[in-house]
Amino acid sequence: MADVKISYETVFILSAKLGEEGITSTVQKFKDLIAENGTIDNVDEWGKRRLAYPIHKEEEGYYTLIAFTSSPDFTAELDRIYNITDGVLRSLTVKKEAPEKKPETDKTEEKKEA
Repeated sequence: MADVKISYETVFILSAKLGEEGITSTVQKFKDLIAENGTIDNVDEWGKRRLAYPIHKEEEGYYTLIAFTSSPDFTAELDRIYNITDGVLRSLTVKKEAPEKKPETDKTEEKKEA
């Protein structure tokens, strides 16, 4: 059976209390994990930002967005690892929708109607 690959985006917020080295190593850990189980399309590190509301009494977090392609089973494993990793405040993984293609219309029909 063919292995189905789907495009996903995941964003996670790390605790600012991890420090620069801790944040760098944790982001690299997730990049490596995703690369082992799929292909990384894009990594966008937004950096340290103020949270909209306190999470576990923390006001700031380090945001990272990763776009990747993998099999559907991997996303459940990725969520599980986010939940057991110290320093991950929040995470979200979503399936990217393919852009809708507009049907091509015949230009001669448009001119006749005008």
